[in-house]
Amino acid sequence: MKKGVAELQDETFDLWEDICGDHMHHGFYQHADSAVSDSDHRLAQVRMIEESLRFAGVSTRKIRSQREWWMWDVGCGIGGSTRYLARKYGANCVGFAISPVQVQRAQALTASQGLDDKISFQVADALDQPFPDGQFDLVWSMDSGQHMPDKKKFVSELARVAAPGGTIIIVTWCHRDLSPSEESLMPEEKALLDKLCSDFYLPEWCSTTDYVKLLDSLSLQDIKAADWSEYVAPFWPAMIRQALTFKGFISLLCSGWQGIKGALGMPLIIRGYKMGLVKFAIITCRKPE
Repeated sequence: MKKGVAELQDETFDLWEDICGDHMHHGFYQHADSAVSDSDHRLAQVRMIEESLRFAGVSTRKIRSQREWWMWDVGCGIGGSTRYLARKYGANCVGFAISPVQVQRAQALTASQGLDDKISFQVADALDQPFPDGQFDLVWSMDSGQHMPDKKKFVSELARVAAPGGTIIIVTWCHRDLSPSEESLMPEEKALLDKLCSDFYLPEWCSTTDYVKLLDSLSLQDIKAADWSEYVAPFWPAMIRQALTFKGFISLLCSGWQGIKGALGMPLIIRGYKMGLVKFAIITCRKPE
């Protein structure tokens, strides 16, 4: 699974950079209108960062009052969020990705923007971190949790490396919560998730409630969660439109079968959202002082 994810990201990062730009994550759209422009799409990705920080109650003033403030970006892609947060807060940032190609690109972009004194990137597995306990004031996981095969270990590691009083932000795909009378998802829902897992090398899905329970089991505080599915609704239609432009189409062909397979899976994601099966969730919490 881990090797498949790394190879997928290595082979398709040019495609996703062409389509998504600096930020390889969903956008937050103020209006559920699929007919957004490319500039709206880029602004929506930055808005996703800002809305996530706002939801978690991360204070710029408090951060800038600290002499040394550290942030860890889990699944950093090519470092768009990492650079944005380093600029915003003047923070020391470490980005992790499983793809050596993405990390190399992140390092090059960061050096070209004069931020390599504040930011470092590593090829590493989020489930096997080299950091000591309590190192990071902000632990940031944007659109990476869905790739983690062991959600319990993933969340435990986020909590372990968070500093006392530090904030953890997880923004990720989930499946819908089960009702009290349900023991599992319906067969047709499982079939759709299985297809998405095959197309995007995803492990087993979990619900937002599952994440909340995991965080609660670790005695973390101020646990909050919200369903942001309606705010990301225009994202995948925008991705499809970008892929069908001349530049996007050439990038798609150059990405090989992995990229084409992922592109063919995009309508399934839209279908999952429309069914109410696929959810885009934010879950935040704070580590006790």
